[in-house]
Amino acid sequence: MNAVLTIRQMCDHFHVTARTLRFYEDKELISPNRVGQKRLYTKREIGRVKLILRGKRFGFSLEEIRELLDLYYIGDQQKTQVKRTVELGKLRLAELEDRRTELDEAIVELKEQLIMGEEWLGSSENRESLKA
Repeated sequence: MNAVLTIRQMCDHFHVTARTLRFYEDKELISPNRVGQKRLYTKREIGRVKLILRGKRFGFSLEEIRELLDLYYIGDQQKTQVKRTVELGKLRLAELEDRRTELDEAIVELKEQLIMGEEWLGSSENRESLKA
């Protein structure tokens, strides 16, 4: 990958829209270099977008992502950043596991309802054919 990417190259690389990148810029999560109207993304911004997208995929809020990105610069070799990431990650993992349990239960219940519905339809059709 080039050391500096244009907005189009960033969009292609990360499979996002230019609007998404401008939104992250408006939210001050990234700050590409500007040459006139042209946005140029350095290695730093490329890394930040990668982390933003990963955080979004895991369900972190933009404020949580901002907090984690800002912790990079406090000068302790990212110890605080990694510690906070682990804390937030554990909370998010517990939420996802709870949701998975709820989804598994809903899937089982829906399957049961579908079977009952199909059985009812089958017996209803049988009753209709006996009347004819």
